[in-house]
Amino acid sequence: MRAKALIDRKGEALTREEAARHLGGHLCRCTGYVKILDAVESLASGDIPVPLPRGGVGSRGVKVEASELSLGDRPFIDDLAPDGLLHAALRLADHARADIVSIDTAAAEEVNGVHRVLTAADVPGALRVGIIHTDWPVMIPEGGRTSYLGDVLAVVVADDRETAREAAALVAVEQVPRTVYSDPVVALQADEDAVWELDGNVLSVSTYSRGDVEAALAGSAHVVEEVFQTQRIEHAFVEPESTLAVPTDDGLYMYSGGQGVWDDRNQVASVLGIDTGRITVELVSNGGAFGGKEDMCNQAHTALAAWLLQRPVRCTLSREESLLMHPKRHPIRMAYRAGCDADGKLTGLWARMIGDSGPYASVGMKVLERAAGHASGPYVLPTIDVESTAVRTNNPVGGAFRGFGANQAQFAMEGVMDRLAEQVGISGWEIRSRNVVTPGAIWGPGQVMDDGCLGARACLDEVKAAYDEAVADGRPVGLGLGLKNSGLGNGFKEVARAVVRFTGDGRVEVRHCWTEMGQGVHTVALQVAVEELGVDPETVDVIVDTTRELGAGQTTGSRGTLMGAGSVADACHNALADGCRPDVDYEGEYRVDWTNSMNDGLENPVIHSTFGYAAQMVVLDPETGLVDCVVAAHDVGRAVNPLMCEGQVEGAVHMGLGYALTEGFPP
Repeated sequence: MRAKALIDRKGEALTREEAARHLGGHLCRCTGYVKILDAVESLASGDIPVPLPRGGVGSRGVKVEASELSLGDRPFIDDLAPDGLLHAALRLADHARADIVSIDTAAAEEVNGVHRVLTAADVPGALRVGIIHTDWPVMIPEGGRTSYLGDVLAVVVADDRETAREAAALVAVEQVPRTVYSDPVVALQADEDAVWELDGNVLSVSTYSRGDVEAALAGSAHVVEEVFQTQRIEHAFVEPESTLAVPTDDGLYMYSGGQGVWDDRNQVASVLGIDTGRITVELVSNGGAFGGKEDMCNQAHTALAAWLLQRPVRCTLSREESLLMHPKRHPIRMAYRAGCDADGKLTGLWARMIGDSGPYASVGMKVLERAAGHASGPYVLPTIDVESTAVRTNNPVGGAFRGFGANQAQFAMEGVMDRLAEQVGISGWEIRSRNVVTPGAIWGPGQVMDDGCLGARACLDEVKAAYDEAVADGRPVGLGLGLKNSGLGNGFKEVARAVVRFTGDGRVEVRHCWTEMGQGVHTVALQVAVEELGVDPETVDVIVDTTRELGAGQTTGSRGTLMGAGSVADACHNALADGCRPDVDYEGEYRVDWTNSMNDGLENPVIHSTFGYAAQMVVLDPETGLVDCVVAAHDVGRAVNPLMCEGQVEGAVHMGLGYALTEGFPP
């Protein structure tokens, strides 16, 4: 809207710099703004490009729902308002760690328009939920203890949102503040439990080793020892969490923007104490997530209110509530010791990581496991010893965020590579070139890499000319090389399903189970179907189907593309083999059930099924110290939609710059 107003006012005189400045206050940075500013320039000049038609894999067609989203024609959950709708608001904790003596709801209940105030005593089923460990209380009861500022003490249900929030502020809580464990190192050493009713402050420990690291370091020509610390980061997705729950004859129909609607269904059923078959969760494409909507947030509270009052209830968080409640990127303290020989070839790595996972598990143990696995980056190390610990504290919950622990670990490893290069007397590019993984090399936890790892070398070579030019010009230049797995791996058995159905009127339904949150999974499903079936893209309807057991778990780690494309392709193959008969459900499946855990003790474990690689080069202005340019080379395999893939890369660069330079979230 701001861009439209600028265009109306300035027309062709509007510059790209002006547009960027006026859009700079927007929370979103996942787009990178390159294509947004391209669009603003095109519209301002009147040179509007003709959208490319959709096609098969490799086409640059327009994203599914692009028009509806741009014009505001596709509703979000907060736009849905069934008859009889009530609104819920949450009363959050006052202290990160406090004993709750009593919760007095009388003043809130007296507010005109309030229908009911719910507390933990009203929960008919399980009090705790969680994706992996069921340790996260839906509400803290009297006699319990808060463990972070996002804990919920009460839910107020009223005629409108303003009344519900006004009344929620009137819920009086008698409490006794306790010592807050905000330092994970202190929490790790403490005898007292930081979190209510959970034993110990160690959530998980991930370890592996190969060879005699101490001997290797002792014999190294050069050794670097350094402690690296990353900060907590907020996702800052544009749409705060919103849930709508509507009672049915035998259960609930819910609208969720979560990243795992089957997990939502199962956990809500547990809280209500009913069978999962009585709950249907419809996925509504959300306004961004990046991992921040994997865990349940307000889904259980909304469902509880609708279930007990037998009225439709919607709960939409304020930005402040959203920031307090959902998980963040883990801050991780990383102590590294690494060595190399006189030529710069790595000899050994010793790493110890301590991650602040907040009070509840979320996926914190998996993030620190992923950090451990990626501790050595895309480099060959003959000896390695890694230990990665997730610690419970009273800070915000640490959970999934784009990169999932690999970012933090490789920030440390890249720092090590730069320091070793200085000692050896070679360039940052050269030391990376001498140590980059090659086919047949043993990577990190012991996986023998196949020829897919040539992507690391390709990315490094792609930026060399720009790197050499910047160095020759005497400009400050930084270089990073990284890898990241796709999917879950680590021994997790991943199965995804999809359904292709030909209707009697000549249309093709493609039904999948993934969350659309801006990344374009609907478009992936459509283009794969067009590629495999040879049908007209305009005849394909992409449907997120949560009424069938297609559930593949969380939409995370690029699984929507990896697993979704595979399952849609398999469904298409089955349809073709049967003549594509109308009104038949052709189910397809894609499985990655052959990876190994780092703890399996195998000689050649397959920790991950596939990897992506990237080289990033940043050049600074020597006068101002500001970023002058970023050169990014990404090995993405075969891009399903290159236009959207470019947007993902541009957004990743933008997010990375924020992570490195300007962003942080206080404990």
